[in-house]
Amino acid sequence: MDGVDAESGPGIDGAEDKECEGDGPERRCVVTGEVKPKAELLRFVLSPDGEVVPDVGGRLPGRGIWLCARRDVVNTAVAKRLFAKAARRAANVPADLADRLETLLARRCLDALGLARRAGQAVCGFEKVRAELKARRTAVLIEARDAAEGGSGKMKALATGLPVVALFDAAELGPIFGRDATVHASLAPGGLSRRLLVEARLLAGFRPGSVGE
Repeated sequence: MDGVDAESGPGIDGAEDKECEGDGPERRCVVTGEVKPKAELLRFVLSPDGEVVPDVGGRLPGRGIWLCARRDVVNTAVAKRLFAKAARRAANVPADLADRLETLLARRCLDALGLARRAGQAVCGFEKVRAELKARRTAVLIEARDAAEGGSGKMKALATGLPVVALFDAAELGPIFGRDATVHASLAPGGLSRRLLVEARLLAGFRPGSVGE
């Protein structure tokens, strides 16, 4: 944004850019000092009036301030006023920034899942998902955090080597498929499954659950 005049420095767009093989530019977290690919970090910008704005989509203009995608890291940045320090100007930061990020990232994950369903790239239900897994037409398995252990074990046995996203309760997943609850869902390979996986890995730093194989 035009009003952002922070100088380049640790965790700020500019001098800290690096090129990592195959992953594009990297950025440095202003809290931990870790250097990671941009897709693994969260970007923030300051509005002209100094408000800290999460830029999860990476599209807002202005110098970016970067943080590792973890609740404790965001809370540390807020408590120690590191947004203002990094930007070298006054910054208005909501105390519940980490909670707002969780809500935003969860919505983005569910939106990607909804797009996949409408595009015919996602199915739900134990039998349908099992059939997709057996036919090797699955790129990402979605499993409710409150799934029964027996059904979860059977599904994961078929999903060996596939990423499994378990960050939502069945009641959160249900409306995506027009149901009260959804325990298992399967995403076909493609851009939407890749997008959801990127968003889910960010969300995993803010709520109980897991993203793994």
